[in-house]
Amino acid sequence: MAGRYVHLHTHSHYSFLQALPKVDELVAKAKKEGMHALGLTDAGNMHGAIEFYKDMKKAGMNPVLGVDAYVAPQSRLDRDQATAEKRTRLVLLAENDEGYRNLMALITKSFTEGYFDKPLMDKEILKAHARGVIALIPSFAGDVPRLLAAGQREAASAALAEWKSIFGADNLFLEITHHPKAEGHAEKMEKVAQLSRESGVPLVAQQDVYYLDPGDRDATETMRRIQHGGAGRNEDEDFSFTSEKEMRKRFKDMPDAVDRSGEIADRCSVTLNLGSWVFPNFPAEPGKTHEQTLRERAYDGLSARGLSKDDPEVATRLEYELGVIIDKGFAPYFLVVSDLLTFAKNAGILTTTRGSAAGSLVSYATGITNVDPLAYKLPFERFLNPERPKAPDIDMDYADNRRDEVIAYAKQKYGDDHVAQIGTFGTLMARAAVRDVARALGHSYGTGDRIAKLIPIGQQGFPMTIERAFKEEPELKALYDEDDDAKEILDLAQRIEGCARHTGVHAAGVVISPTPLTEWTPLSVDPKTGKLITQYDMHAVEDAGLLKYDFLGIKNLSILADAMDRVRETKGIVIDIENIPLDDPLTFAMLARGETEGTFQLNGSGMTR
Repeated sequence: MAGRYVHLHTHSHYSFLQALPKVDELVAKAKKEGMHALGLTDAGNMHGAIEFYKDMKKAGMNPVLGVDAYVAPQSRLDRDQATAEKRTRLVLLAENDEGYRNLMALITKSFTEGYFDKPLMDKEILKAHARGVIALIPSFAGDVPRLLAAGQREAASAALAEWKSIFGADNLFLEITHHPKAEGHAEKMEKVAQLSRESGVPLVAQQDVYYLDPGDRDATETMRRIQHGGAGRNEDEDFSFTSEKEMRKRFKDMPDAVDRSGEIADRCSVTLNLGSWVFPNFPAEPGKTHEQTLRERAYDGLSARGLSKDDPEVATRLEYELGVIIDKGFAPYFLVVSDLLTFAKNAGILTTTRGSAAGSLVSYATGITNVDPLAYKLPFERFLNPERPKAPDIDMDYADNRRDEVIAYAKQKYGDDHVAQIGTFGTLMARAAVRDVARALGHSYGTGDRIAKLIPIGQQGFPMTIERAFKEEPELKALYDEDDDAKEILDLAQRIEGCARHTGVHAAGVVISPTPLTEWTPLSVDPKTGKLITQYDMHAVEDAGLLKYDFLGIKNLSILADAMDRVRETKGIVIDIENIPLDDPLTFAMLARGETEGTFQLNGSGMTR
């Protein structure tokens, strides 16, 4: 295996409008080319790392996890625009598990401390987190090649020596690439090769990959025009996924540099224990385990619910549920959720839970739910099935104007660096992609809008695609066949459709970790809200081992809370919302008349009819 060529400087669509390939497309391409490994180095982030790791392992290849980092010219804390524009790049690869954790810490600091137009690292934090990390100085944006191109040979040599002191002689490489159309590039690479010989820092032949095939250049350029509001570079150079044969042809005079890519890949071995969960460090009572604490609280809660532990039906059901929960190791989860909801109730925050958790007597006894599953004959197995390795999922609803108080409580209890909201991705959907492409190509707004409106609106959970729209809307297909502009727009839109465009915040998802979050996921900051979010989405973050806690902000609960306050203030009547009658004839008469507007989950047209 050692010595075969491997792409180590590769971008996916998680480089946000800079690169085209989806993660699975990159993996499939590497497999097709017979490569035994592949690196993923997106621009400043690790959003795709878990997805990439899983796909690579499934394909029987070695995933090399990394990042194409932005490096501040001086301090990551500088906020001077002229200085920031001198930033450079550095490709960082995780050599081992420690290196993977260091990458997550570095990327988190670049967002939380160094963000200024881009997430910036600096030499201070790179020194602190260099163990287990392999660094490649890229041929275009690396500081050493730039200094060489500017004729500052001594400065380039000094910069290289400093990188060598940070990463060590064995973990630092100079990237060399082949771009004959780029002005001065060949001369710059000759200087890089010369400095390599003098310094002893080895060369590694690479191709900075932004799309799979040369024919994808136009689509990639269109995405960049979308990102920059119509301005593009009209790049003539090739940044496609080259074959080993092509790389050996390009670097026939330096085969060692080609072989070195495979040697570096073989050194990179990260082991992720996916699919097993960890829980926050809930403070159990002294001398007691989480399991003992949950059992005691469940039995103590029975009397508060008007149930007796001496009732055979109650005792049998409770012991059965506790057996399943404890056997699956979920006792801490129930304690955490119960504690969060108890805090909310004590703080006067209107809250409730929904879903299959209502079938759990343990949940009822510990204050998680407010419905007696025995009285309503609700099955526990729909919530937790002893035969299925499914994690519990309890949707916690809070009045939306006070949801942040509960998150603040979680941070106060478990630590600021143990709690974050889950990140999401906004993608280029069919209609938006068409409008964006039309604008990027210089067409009028009306041209893009006319085509986009012919694309049917998708249903929730079933987003519309351009391919599907061709089948469902004959007028769109006819326009495509007859109009050259429409054809160009739709072809390019179809190629970029589904690519990640930006990050966002999950509507409900929060993670709480037992150790600092950067040991589980890199973090970033949502640009709109300033909230700390995970770089892994809800699926990846659970793969990494963190259970998602759903803190849903519900407007209806805020309205109910406000109504209760007004009734108390104006009428002197205190309404116990948890103990209102469930057989009120006036309420049922109102529902029968279809007067359901504003009623949570009953206000749709189907219920009204």
